[in-house]
Amino acid sequence: MADLATEPFGTVNWIVCVILLLVSILVGLFCSLRGRGTNAFEDYLLGGRQMSTLPVALSLIASTISAISMLGLASEMYFYGTQFALILVGSLYGTFFIQLLMVPILYPLDIISINEYITLRFGSQGLRKLASVTVVIKNMIYNGICLYAPSLTLSTVTGLPSHYSITIMGLICAFYITIGGVKAIVYTDVVQSILMFLGIITTVVICVLDLGGLNNVFSTASEGGRMEFFNIDPSPYVRYTFWSVQVQGFYIMISWLGVTQLSYMRLSSVPSLGKAKRLCSYYFLGLCLLWLTFFFSGIVAYVTYSDCDPLTSGRIDEPDQILPYLVVHKISHVPGMAGLFAAAVYSGMLSSSSTVANSSASLIWEDFLSEIKFFKGFSNIMATRMLKFLSAVIGVSAIGFAMLVEQLGSIVAVTNSILNAIGGSMTGIFIAGMFAPWVNMKGAYAGFITALSFNMWLLIGQFSTGRGQPEMLPLSTEGCPESLYQINSSSVLLLDSPTANVSYSTKMSEYELHKEETEKNIYDLSYCYTGVIGLTIYYIVASFISVLTGPLSPSAVDAQLIQPRCLELYKRLWGFFKDSSSEENGSVQSNNFGFIETKVEIGLQTAPSISK
Repeated sequence: MADLATEPFGTVNWIVCVILLLVSILVGLFCSLRGRGTNAFEDYLLGGRQMSTLPVALSLIASTISAISMLGLASEMYFYGTQFALILVGSLYGTFFIQLLMVPILYPLDIISINEYITLRFGSQGLRKLASVTVVIKNMIYNGICLYAPSLTLSTVTGLPSHYSITIMGLICAFYITIGGVKAIVYTDVVQSILMFLGIITTVVICVLDLGGLNNVFSTASEGGRMEFFNIDPSPYVRYTFWSVQVQGFYIMISWLGVTQLSYMRLSSVPSLGKAKRLCSYYFLGLCLLWLTFFFSGIVAYVTYSDCDPLTSGRIDEPDQILPYLVVHKISHVPGMAGLFAAAVYSGMLSSSSTVANSSASLIWEDFLSEIKFFKGFSNIMATRMLKFLSAVIGVSAIGFAMLVEQLGSIVAVTNSILNAIGGSMTGIFIAGMFAPWVNMKGAYAGFITALSFNMWLLIGQFSTGRGQPEMLPLSTEGCPESLYQINSSSVLLLDSPTANVSYSTKMSEYELHKEETEKNIYDLSYCYTGVIGLTIYYIVASFISVLTGPLSPSAVDAQLIQPRCLELYKRLWGFFKDSSSEENGSVQSNNFGFIETKVEIGLQTAPSISK
């Protein structure tokens, strides 16, 4: 990336970035000082449950749309085309599902840790703790990726080594989340979400004008094979098809908006169920606006470099650097633009990382520490201080994880692969709990362990074998200056291939050379299906084991924890099989699924009870 050295970041750009960081710290300090004298513990975690819907919606958007989305979605469009954009259709289905069927169950529970639902539903503290450990590990990995993503930007636009960027931003994030709690996150996220949109949209507008308008952009993208929306190939091995992105969109909404601690804390911070439902709608609309902007920025980047790809020609080292390179190469002459873009990327990181740290700290406290004798005597003030300490530790630990993710590949694919693999079982436990009234504690345990084990085996297999890597769409270097060809011979051989320079493409090209010679196997499965596979495995195994060991009777579960229509249907089925069983048996009566239970009195049906 020698050509970037001629584009200094400049004083103005540094001022823009520093101002953003100062705003984040000052908002945290202000919220901390303003919150003194209130119920500190609940105010720190949930904002007193009296927060306004719109700022909370903006916070939720900013928290889930990180630098991973800003950089990764653009590179997905650039290298693989627009098929992935239809993920928004699947996300719409998922939003309706959550809004109508899940929020009405979770919101009225008035709990702090969403995993407390597991105890209420299945009567098991052990299962709840197992789920919480899994979530905290997932969050720490995700936090590391969130910190790594913006380091790609700063290293591209300033030349600052990525580990410096990771360390500095990790410490700043840990600091401001510990001083202000959820209010600091929410109100800072409002500023950060606006900065994210402005940073990207300004970049896109300037580039589109330079390219001659929207018609030229779309026509060039179409000629380059980037405009694809209805690839109906049914193969599960194709990374992006119409079917795979629908599945991924639906799953993302359920797993992120529906059953995560960070989204539950946002939904619980508004004062009514109606506003919590409205929050889901606002979130989806904001998601569409920002994601479409990110998608389009990737198309603009492709059109800009349609005849001289920076990755193939060796000017960038990673695919996810394409958008930062566009900023430096094409619009850094505008004063402050590179600084605004860097600020936008760091806004995405700060919002996501701080929220994940805060939600993880709340899980650790509620699900583990609060039950220990030493911590039970803590006052609200002491408990809040402990949460701040935990948040700081989690924020700092993300720095270590960020140092490990650099070699894993495209951040969108890596992030979704990891989150789908770990989150499939977590999503399954809530889906089974709400929509399968017959599932008992043994079934819940079996489903969780089986689904998590299978998905982790699949994930490790894909990473270790290098399979599951898709072929990039064609890229060109025909319009590159002659000087760009002055690279080593091994790179020249790859110049016209759909892969990149030596540092990134060597392992990719090796895969491409051999992929036609081997048959597809399960490791070639598109990551879009991994989460739903885990959820499905959980549901099937949990149901089977529950039936095998004695399913719960309708009277043994709390009606407020089950989706009403599912419970009503189950009552009818239970009654039908019970009546049939009573007619066929005397003193020995089979239960509703045909398993034998010895009764003291004819006509009575027993089932495991839930301890709450």
